[in-house]
Amino acid sequence: MLIGLTAVGVSVYEVYTGMMPRTFTPAQQQQIMAWEVAARWRELPAGTIFPVTTTYSPPAVLEDGGSLNLTTRRLGIARQATCQQATDPSVVSLLGRSGCEAVLRATYVDGTGTFLVTVGVAAFPGAAQASAAQQALSRLSGTGQSNLVAPGVRATAIAGTAASGFTDTRRQVSGSVSEGPYVVLYTIGYADNRPKVPVDTDGYTFAEMTSLGDGLSSKIADKLSAQPPVPHCPGASGC
Repeated sequence: MLIGLTAVGVSVYEVYTGMMPRTFTPAQQQQIMAWEVAARWRELPAGTIFPVTTTYSPPAVLEDGGSLNLTTRRLGIARQATCQQATDPSVVSLLGRSGCEAVLRATYVDGTGTFLVTVGVAAFPGAAQASAAQQALSRLSGTGQSNLVAPGVRATAIAGTAASGFTDTRRQVSGSVSEGPYVVLYTIGYADNRPKVPVDTDGYTFAEMTSLGDGLSSKIADKLSAQPPVPHCPGASGC
């Protein structure tokens, strides 16, 4: 009888412990969170990755101690492209070495209607690969003060908008930012048909363009790479 009761007790204990909430190890939690972040470029709607409007801070030359925020408005989103289709030839190989998976692009106009900017989200398997790609891009563009135009993302024209004629020949400034498993590249030009000029010799215009590109790209990169909630294993058996 004692043996029978003991067997029943063991069975009850096994059922009880099987229903107890199980937890991931810290390493497992970090891996799951990394997987979730790295999958966002596939899983999030394009309109979530590229918001309709954004704000960004003005360049230091415009700062007057106030809380001025400048704005951008999305003109359109391009189809998903390969890294080769969406970037300049000299960029393709260095992105490929880091495992670039695809590039998502959208084109925006600033709040004054003066500048157009194409942003391209390059997705990588992980943060280390994206960081390596960003470092390679930085070496390619040097100091960034003579990037007319440093190789990067290709301009994306949007039919029926102010960007309908935005092509690579109209690019003025380019750059990139990196967060998590993503590198967000940008290229900027004028919204009108004025000829390309060396804006890097004009500190004011160069500052306006780079603050626009960095601000918009950083907003997109921050959204994509934001840390998800820490996962907790549900109580189901075999979790």
